[in-house]
Amino acid sequence: MSLDSPVSRRLLSDEVFDRLRDSIVLGELVPGEKVKDSELAERLGLSRTPVREALARLADIGLVEAKPGVYTRVTTLNRRDVEKTLAVLRSLDQLAVETAVPVMTEQDLRQMREANRDFERAVAANDTTAALAADDRFHAVPITAADNPVLSRIVEQLHPQIHRILYRKFSTLLGGRNTIEHHDRLVEVCAGGDARAAADLSGQHWSALGGHINQLFDTNQFTETATA
Repeated sequence: MSLDSPVSRRLLSDEVFDRLRDSIVLGELVPGEKVKDSELAERLGLSRTPVREALARLADIGLVEAKPGVYTRVTTLNRRDVEKTLAVLRSLDQLAVETAVPVMTEQDLRQMREANRDFERAVAANDTTAALAADDRFHAVPITAADNPVLSRIVEQLHPQIHRILYRKFSTLLGGRNTIEHHDRLVEVCAGGDARAAADLSGQHWSALGGHINQLFDTNQFTETATA
């Protein structure tokens, strides 16, 4: 939904948070762009209070940075921070997979296969948003099956940061076919019940993802920043 669409009165701060988060992930608000609560409030047709609350939450998860009295702006993307975020997510995903495999059901495996087919169709259609949504559904299955509230909470907090990266990656379809094949292999290993092998395979995928993202940095596809 566009940032300029009016916001309903229901759960204003949550809806503003979602709207601003999505605008940052999709690049409508670009890295380094200065944001003002008064201007955003006017665009959204709201008072400044829910916008300020949303900006504070965005700062907590690293999408916005503020220097009091000077600026509030969308955080930039740099290789070092991205590498650190990926390292944490790789470890969390491996933990989720290794914990989940022994308790996975046929329904869990079916959901992963269905999500990967949706991902494959989205890649074929060059639909970046649908690809990202399908990838989320795929990885959510073992995270849910692991039944670890702390793990789930941390992953949810980091998701918006990784989504900024993945949106750029999927928009180039870089590694799309490899991702489909990895997903298929991971489902089969999970179905075989080898938790350690599944976790290792998950880690290999995150390492490959880091390689693709480094290519994007090398070709300056993360250098788009605000000009003012």
